[in-house]
Amino acid sequence: MGEAAQSPGKPPSPARRRAVRAVALVTGATLLTGLLQATGAAPSQAAAGSGSRTAAVSVNSLTPRIPAKGDTLTISGQVENDGKSAITGAHVGLRMPWGGAMSTRSSIKSAASRTGYTNADDGDEIPGHTAAVADIPAGGHVSYTLTVPVSALDLTDDGVYQLGVTLDGRTKADPTTHVLGIKRTFLPWYGDAVTSSTKPTRINYLWPLTDRSHIAPRGDTDSQVSPIFMDDELATELAPGGRLRQMIDLARNLPVTWVIDPDLLATVEFMTKGYRVAGPGGDVSKTTPGTGGAVAKQWLNDLKTAVAGEQIIALPFGDTDIASLAHHGKSVPGALSHLKTGVALGLTTTQTIFGGTQTGDVAWPVDGAIDPSVVSVARSGGAKRIIARSDTFREGDGLNYTPNAARPIGGGTTAVVADATLSTAFSGTLGNQEQTNLAVQSFIAQTLMITMEAPEKQRTVVVAPQRMPTAAQAQAMAEAIHDTTDATKAPWITPVTFDEAAKTHPDPRANRKVPSAKSYPNSLRKQELPADAFEQIEQTQNGLNKFVVILTQQNRVTVPFRNAVLRSMSNGWRGNPGGQKVYRDAIGLYLTDLIDSVYIIQKSALTLSGRSGTIPVTVKNELGQPVKGLVLHLESGANIRLEIKDADQPIAIEGGHTRTLKFQTTASANGTVQVTAQLYTENKGPYGGAQVFDVHINKVTDLVMLIIGAGLLLLVLAGVRIYRQRKRRGSGGDGGDEGDDETDGTDSGQPGDPAADTGQESQEQSPTGEKVDG
Repeated sequence: MGEAAQSPGKPPSPARRRAVRAVALVTGATLLTGLLQATGAAPSQAAAGSGSRTAAVSVNSLTPRIPAKGDTLTISGQVENDGKSAITGAHVGLRMPWGGAMSTRSSIKSAASRTGYTNADDGDEIPGHTAAVADIPAGGHVSYTLTVPVSALDLTDDGVYQLGVTLDGRTKADPTTHVLGIKRTFLPWYGDAVTSSTKPTRINYLWPLTDRSHIAPRGDTDSQVSPIFMDDELATELAPGGRLRQMIDLARNLPVTWVIDPDLLATVEFMTKGYRVAGPGGDVSKTTPGTGGAVAKQWLNDLKTAVAGEQIIALPFGDTDIASLAHHGKSVPGALSHLKTGVALGLTTTQTIFGGTQTGDVAWPVDGAIDPSVVSVARSGGAKRIIARSDTFREGDGLNYTPNAARPIGGGTTAVVADATLSTAFSGTLGNQEQTNLAVQSFIAQTLMITMEAPEKQRTVVVAPQRMPTAAQAQAMAEAIHDTTDATKAPWITPVTFDEAAKTHPDPRANRKVPSAKSYPNSLRKQELPADAFEQIEQTQNGLNKFVVILTQQNRVTVPFRNAVLRSMSNGWRGNPGGQKVYRDAIGLYLTDLIDSVYIIQKSALTLSGRSGTIPVTVKNELGQPVKGLVLHLESGANIRLEIKDADQPIAIEGGHTRTLKFQTTASANGTVQVTAQLYTENKGPYGGAQVFDVHINKVTDLVMLIIGAGLLLLVLAGVRIYRQRKRRGSGGDGGDEGDDETDGTDSGQPGDPAADTGQESQEQSPTGEKVDG
């Protein structure tokens, strides 16, 4: 639909009509060309590089972005010849449609997406204000600067005006002067005609501070050991010029609500105390010192200054992907408990670092997309406000203005619906100056259009941009927020906090119905964590629960694992399915390594000679802390041959030590018996793998025992006889010593006594596997 059909249809002012008549002869050829293009009479010109698409016009800057009465617009950029022949006799000019101010927000988006020039949509050139440019060869480009007094634009009504920056010139194919290229932008005008009944729109700007996980699954520790990072890229992001550094510098003086992943804060704080970086392939055994300690400290201090006095929304620790949890993890036992843990830990972390009070009852699903399941999971995590987006809550045709953001959706929950157009204004690449300039100009125009939709009806809107803006996107966002929150430039806007926006009285005409699951965007579903991710997480958690019962300092393991699990459920893994799978696998491997660090040392075959004996079994603890609550059980494969007394013996071992227990046995027959040694926890669950070894029994027979016994008896009788003979010979003798000869006895100890606990003489270091809480 043409712009004339989208505008109020107000006729041009008399001054504008006189100016146009004065240049009618000059512009006649241009008008004819435009009409031919509009009616399709010249299909050959519709091809790329011909007609009004011969040249590409860029608008790199427009100042002032929000003009006042008496100002002069200065527009600069480049024009590039995409045609097959040179452009001659060219100039740059400015065009405006006949209809005056634009009437709807959709008309701004429609105009920005159009290509090519039509007089009906783009109007005539502002007479007397053009800038000549040199001839442009095919494939060449030139720069331009155009100045136009605001008084020449005939801005009579408040609102948004479309501006078309055009290149007019001649080509070999068409030697008449005609439009060769156009670029549209928008001009907000809020002049003297403002009435006292006009109420400014209240806007809340969210400023996200998130990043992907950087700490290795087995790298989260306490102050006793330096944490291990998967890479050192965060140091670059925090340094001058880095994305996260710019996020602070750009917003430090802006009225924004900070939305922060507490895991980022905890990670940066780790860096300030020293950290290590894993080697190639994530090898945690070959680490190098991290380089970002100084920039991390500066960044954290500057962040504390920047957020002072502003509202802070603490996301769940690790920025839990609640949409993935809702769609794929909700049915997995225990999965929802991680969200509750993340919410509590997130709030604690931000309060520890910033002090004061932060907001922790807000859920922010990706792109503000929700359905009943997402809402249910958000509530289970304690959310009372859910940041949604207006492309999820689509309005009916009867609502011709932008309503308030707050929408009660039942269950004591409020959906705070961010404006989709404003929130996605800077989601493009913004790879050059023109893209940034046009995005900012369009954003400003949209804010004014919201106010002008219903000037006497004050509304409150929220802007929720993408979670992890690039540096270029953040720069554009900051420029737009700065211009629209300057009361001298944009009096139609009043900044407010998120809490103020969420508490605004909801518009009774606004849509409050949560969209069905069928309406959830497929593009977002494809990025979600799969169901087996949550199943794997729970398997690891169950294994951890069984393991930590033997630890004397459980927090040194449970806290790092908790943090790693929360990081594995992050929104930061979207778009990286391979990376998130590798990360989860690493968590499970870490747990396996810890469990395997307490084990029974392998035994070789033993030989028992005699009816009874002892079997020593040694257990080693390679962890960095003592273990307790274990029971070492010995079991014979054939009880008729080997009976084990006190087959269950409790055992506790210091970190980095071994402990040997002795089991008293009694044999009843010769042969080889297979013996199994197995550790159990106090709740009777097996711990680790069993050790199986053979015991060879060489029991002495009864006949041999009888002969030996008879021989011993003869020896005793012979001794008695000799003693009596000596006594008879010595009767009446010299009174010598009559006592028995003394013999030294040796106490070999009881078979069941445990051997001494070994110390650190082996010099074996506790592996870097076990880490401590962060």
